Amino acid sequence: MSAYDLFIAPFADYGFMRRALVACLCLGMGSGPIGVLLVLRRMSLVGDAMSHAILPGAAIGYMVAGSLSLTAMGLGGLVAGLAVALLSGAVSRATVLQEDASFASFYLASLALGVLIVSLRGSSIDLLHVLFGTILAIDAPALHQIGAITTVTLLTLAVIYRPLVVECFDPGFLRAVGGRGPLYHFLFLLLVVLTLVASFQALGTLMAVGLMMLPAAIAQLWCRSLPSMMAVAGASAVASGYLGLVASYHFELASGPTIIMTAALIYGLSIVFAPAGLLRRYFPRPHLEG
Repeated sequence: MSAYDLFIAPFADYGFMRRALVACLCLGMGSGPIGVLLVLRRMSLVGDAMSHAILPGAAIGYMVAGSLSLTAMGLGGLVAGLAVALLSGAVSRATVLQEDASFASFYLASLALGVLIVSLRGSSIDLLHVLFGTILAIDAPALHQIGAITTVTLLTLAVIYRPLVVECFDPGFLRAVGGRGPLYHFLFLLLVVLTLVASFQALGTLMAVGLMMLPAAIAQLWCRSLPSMMAVAGASAVASGYLGLVASYHFELASGPTIIMTAALIYGLSIVFAPAGLLRRYFPRPHLEG
């Protein structure tokens, strides 16, 4: 088998593979930078919780539309994700619960409620589509919506980049100079929810966060500066999507899980070979003297 047959022919011969590749490109470009900021803000598990929190909204959108409509399910997921974010923040400020405990409580309830709604009104196949995604079934309207969400996410991130980074590393300084830390925190959560909504049809609510967190962890092992971390995270997410689609085509595997497992494989290699990995830590290069 030639390199063309292995790496290019699946996308040259089949339109659904090309659409899936473009979707991976958009999702990787949007998810990578968001994931880096989640990791730096120590909100990795919050991102996972948010991915499950959109399930009841997506399920209600499915009930209203009577089908797997991305628009209806996306709007429902957006409302549900923002509701969980706001309620979790309010509970953590009004009680002794920390924000991570509040998020965990709400996301577990949301996940259970969403599964119940889909189970009552749909088939087991519909439930699998919502939980694990159908990236090979993405059509042109869904692709347009994913591209629009990615564009809005990147543009908004560019506008609020400086205050968001300051709020991430030194929130006390931002408060001292009169910055609106809570506003930027809310806008960041909005971007997280938007990115998850764009991802859930392709990867499902259970794995949508995978293209955020694994590339972000990869970037942290390879890079020191924030811009380079965002670039490497986006590139590794796109590469995971491409290689995962190629592997799923040739080995007849489920595309969504294969993409996430590809990202996990790159992460595993990075743990060993990256500058901040195990090989450099336990077998350091000798320092030159003189």
